[in-house]
Amino acid sequence: MSATNQLRADHDQVRRLERIVSKCADEIYKGSEIPFSDIEKITIVISEFVDTIHHSREEDSYFPCVASYDNLKEEIRKFMIEHEFGRNIARKISEYLKKWKNGEDAREPVARYLRTYSIFLYDHLNKENKFFDDAEANVLSKEEETEMYEQYRSVIAIVKKVEQMIAEIDWLETRKWYKN
Repeated sequence: MSATNQLRADHDQVRRLERIVSKCADEIYKGSEIPFSDIEKITIVISEFVDTIHHSREEDSYFPCVASYDNLKEEIRKFMIEHEFGRNIARKISEYLKKWKNGEDAREPVARYLRTYSIFLYDHLNKENKFFDDAEANVLSKEEETEMYEQYRSVIAIVKKVEQMIAEIDWLETRKWYKN
């Protein structure tokens, strides 16, 4: 496997999360009862998988390697801005979920920010997948791809965390509100 293919595999899992987030927002808007613990689990997967693992792989190794060729720098800059935008949305989800749990009627802002995050993921993943195609075809060597992939796989704790986060996504897909 290559670094690009690892990031695509991450995107496959993030796409699953995007569908869960979208469905959760829809169900909240319909007035369905979604356990706070399920929404909290969504925020954990966003924080620990999407941001801490996936975006770190891109920001700390993949993007710098691609940028070192003076190619695609403008796209990388845009992705970095989008990553920060996603972090801001995720913070808002957590902020309003906390208010809702404390008795404030914050259903609508939680649903709104979940929907916003879902839209962000959908758009962002599509753009990044096109970027990966370009970087893979025109910039990165097979050696660089292999070296970055080995970096991704070298930290056992990260590999285990990814497995745990995928299990959390699996679990969220079994929830009654998601299957409706």
